[in-house]
Amino acid sequence: MKMLILEDDYASRLVLQRMLLEYGEVHVAVNGKEALQMFITAQNAAAPYEVIFLDLMVPEMSGQTVLREMRSLEQQKGIPKETAARILMITALGDRESVVSAIKHGCDSYLVKPLNQEQLREQLKKFGKIT
Repeated sequence: MKMLILEDDYASRLVLQRMLLEYGEVHVAVNGKEALQMFITAQNAAAPYEVIFLDLMVPEMSGQTVLREMRSLEQQKGIPKETAARILMITALGDRESVVSAIKHGCDSYLVKPLNQEQLREQLKKFGKIT
């Protein structure tokens, strides 16, 4: 499974990356623009990300904006919802407004930090990515 993490905090990024390595290939981006470019490059190479973890508060472009852009690009390419990337928002923001906005713009799940291995495993199971 090919995964992308957008996380600007080094320690958080490293921990999340280590938790996910057992499930497949993990790429990391430190700002929103970089994550969006990586997403586009993977799509154009016909090797899209299957699961994407987006932090909300990152430099260059917010996680919410990255989410909207990714979903828009998938729509433009005619990618059906069933085969689109599974996008999880990972953030310290658990307020109703942030959650509702992320769901409205197409995230598949919303997790509030700190995360643990079991939460990640359950989400990957829910998406049918692991058994």
